[in-house]
Amino acid sequence: MAKAKTTAYFCQSCGYESSKWMGQCPACREWNTFVEEPVAPSKNAGKLQKRTANEPVKLSSIETNTEDRIHTGIHELDRVLGGGIVAGSLILVGGDPGIGKSTLLLQVCQNLSTQNRKVLYISGEESLRQIKIRAERIGSFTNDLLLLCETNLEVIEGAINRMKPEIVIIDSIQTMYREDVSSAPGSVSQVRESTSTFMQIAKGMNISIFLVGHVTKEGVVAGPRVLEHMVDTVLYFEGDRHAAYRILRGVKNRFGSTNEIGVFEMREKGLAEVANPSEFMLNGKPEGASGSVVACSMEGTRPILIEIQALVCHSNFGIPRRTAAGTDFNRVNLLMAVLEKRVGLQLSACDAYVNLAGGIKMNEPAVDLGIVMAIVSSFKNRPIDDKTIVFGEVGLSGEVRAVNMAEQRVLEAKKLGFETVILPKVSLDSLPDIKGIVLKGVKTVRDAIGLIG
Repeated sequence: MAKAKTTAYFCQSCGYESSKWMGQCPACREWNTFVEEPVAPSKNAGKLQKRTANEPVKLSSIETNTEDRIHTGIHELDRVLGGGIVAGSLILVGGDPGIGKSTLLLQVCQNLSTQNRKVLYISGEESLRQIKIRAERIGSFTNDLLLLCETNLEVIEGAINRMKPEIVIIDSIQTMYREDVSSAPGSVSQVRESTSTFMQIAKGMNISIFLVGHVTKEGVVAGPRVLEHMVDTVLYFEGDRHAAYRILRGVKNRFGSTNEIGVFEMREKGLAEVANPSEFMLNGKPEGASGSVVACSMEGTRPILIEIQALVCHSNFGIPRRTAAGTDFNRVNLLMAVLEKRVGLQLSACDAYVNLAGGIKMNEPAVDLGIVMAIVSSFKNRPIDDKTIVFGEVGLSGEVRAVNMAEQRVLEAKKLGFETVILPKVSLDSLPDIKGIVLKGVKTVRDAIGLIG
């Protein structure tokens, strides 16, 4: 007699299922990702179910309304989503514990309920009383917000069918489970089945569903990698939970750009939007200090000015120490090698510490010149003018390459009161005449260093 309960092996990266353990996943080629989980046969196994087959339709006969988006009342979130919530979309919001995911979505529920939209908030981690306490801290809510504390998918599906809300919040996907899947909640099987169920609900009933997902120590959403492939939009909430500022970043979006970010500040009554991130990033910038320079990076269509700090000093050890916070460590080492080879600065015996102030992370090549100028300023102990910003990509030959959207960067600097911009000579030639600010084009790193003496 066959056993009623067996086990199978699942890849934690992509969800691939195998009857035996393997060192390397044949689907995603990752090593040591297989875990063993119990699998029970489905209650409907062996039964043929009759269902109505979908018929193919002509693409020209399908009616769409691209402007039919639901505005959340939070402009930063709407920007990251591409203009608002698309009806019938499945959105995954990931982030570290305590970063503010539940608070942000509860504020979305508050705004949507004031628009007379029925919202269902389903929590598998908090009781109704705990949610009420957190809601009172945020503000007042209308009767269009419904709460449900449940983790059983069959019960949740029945509640959605009865209430027919426009928006559903699932907090969190790792706590949901199906009774016919015998593995524990949060396992690869449960997360995959739960996401599949919510995807069918979203597409079949035209309901927008937000899924809250916890992240692993590597910074990715816990569960199989297939989870991010199934949803329409993946948003990551970044930042230090002990700091006040948070960044919402879209890493996947079928209905908008994946380069936009939203900046928030955590306050006593919830998350507040930061309308001008550049101004906030430059608060507290020291005046007349060496190793400090303001650079400009583009996040989607938004230029952000950020202070780059560098501290270079002679090392007391045989191997100098290099540290980078907020930018790529390997990129900093590369730029220091360029300075030593092309400019002749003796940095091989120096410790170097590079920091992007404000806790933000930037990897755009346009901040290369800013990092270079900050390192040189600290090494020579010569401060850069406080009213000067720099941007440009640095190549291995020491050349300063062009970057995109140079005009938007210059206009943002002018708006915040900067007087001088050091930029690539190629970008300068393509810019229109902008009055009220001095533009200095440079071809090489040596030319840029010559401007600070």
